[in-house]
Amino acid sequence: MISYQGKNIVIVGLGITGLSCVDYFLDQNMIPKVIDTRNNPAGIEQLDKRVPYHLGGLNSEWLCEADLIIASPGIALSTPELQQAAKNGVEIIGDIELFCREVNQQQGKKIAAITGSNGKTTVTTLVGEIVKDAGISVGVGGNIGQPALTLLKQQPDIYVLELSSFQLEATCSLQATVATILNISEDHMNRYPEGLQQYIAAKQRIYHNAEYCLINEDDRLTYTDEKAKIISFGLQNGDYHLSDDNQYLMAGNDKLLATDQLHLIGTHNYLNALAALAIADKLGINRTSSLKTVTDFQGLSHRFELVLEKDGVKWINDSKATNVGSTEAALNSVACQGKLYLLLGGDGKAADFSPLIPYLQNRSVELFCFGRDRSLLAKLKPEVTTITETMVEAMEIIATKVKAGDVVLLSPACASLDQYKNYVERGLFFTELAKKLTSETRLKS
Repeated sequence: MISYQGKNIVIVGLGITGLSCVDYFLDQNMIPKVIDTRNNPAGIEQLDKRVPYHLGGLNSEWLCEADLIIASPGIALSTPELQQAAKNGVEIIGDIELFCREVNQQQGKKIAAITGSNGKTTVTTLVGEIVKDAGISVGVGGNIGQPALTLLKQQPDIYVLELSSFQLEATCSLQATVATILNISEDHMNRYPEGLQQYIAAKQRIYHNAEYCLINEDDRLTYTDEKAKIISFGLQNGDYHLSDDNQYLMAGNDKLLATDQLHLIGTHNYLNALAALAIADKLGINRTSSLKTVTDFQGLSHRFELVLEKDGVKWINDSKATNVGSTEAALNSVACQGKLYLLLGGDGKAADFSPLIPYLQNRSVELFCFGRDRSLLAKLKPEVTTITETMVEAMEIIATKVKAGDVVLLSPACASLDQYKNYVERGLFFTELAKKLTSETRLKS
């Protein structure tokens, strides 16, 4: 374990990530300080009594006197107090950097590092399942599940990490066996005042010092100039791709798996499966084992999940679509014989919604826009749009209109925090209400 003895350590941001950082230093008999801008942050009741803390704002004196600051992904590095500390020569990193410094000291460990605007949780989870089913010890975490630092105690042979742009901003020592940016579309623009290029630059950090870089052949923003071995996936192009008729997952000229054998639905999920298989190959996993896991994988809740099919109407929960790119993927994949009822709404995080317009043309679609940015979303196709304050109101109207062959799709293109605790709560509301309304409302003939 790298020693930080004698250092003045300040952790900014509590929650499960902050607590993992506290535990990491306490294991070295180091007592850090903790700062959180919230008055009652999550995890405060679990904080070791020896640890001094400052709540309700940033303590500039503590920050400028620190030798090392560990910043939560939720705290922008551009925050003036952090900028001042940096000018004073204080090193500012994140928990992923702490993790990487430790793993780099270990022999024979492999890291799969996964980022992207959309699909990264599905791919991370699927790769973790592939490794586990192959009988190899694996630790899965980072931006999902367990904080990366807690994985160190498990001592797995392979680490599979989902990494956000916020985490990558404060990471410089990552040396992944295979690293990928699955795709890039506008997200978190409220955090990147310099625009999309600033966001891309953060994502691109995942490729630094990687042995293999897996790019999306169809998304030039995922390409890299890193001096590494480049592999690719894509729809019809790339080392891993779909057959011309989309009926098979392919590696080169080899048919790997028929898409109708997958539980995953939608073209975007076929691409996720291809990316996972490419990563597994470069981790040295037996491909036969990998294919069995991909075949058995049920997918994740709230991610283009068919939650109800009744009276010929499909209700799809894609609440995890918290940005425009994810909703684009859903609209590109959804198959509908009748009318598509699309639920959009929430906090758009200053995103440009216009890329959705082409997906709404030349199809039978009706929009229902709710939440904070409902008026902006309604401009996408105002002639077939109903504006409501809440998703519940929208669904109550939809339930009276649907008929056999229709699809109701919640793919909001927005974050949920304006009206819900998180996207999970929003997705659960959608699922429960769909079941309730379909049991109450008589289907139109």
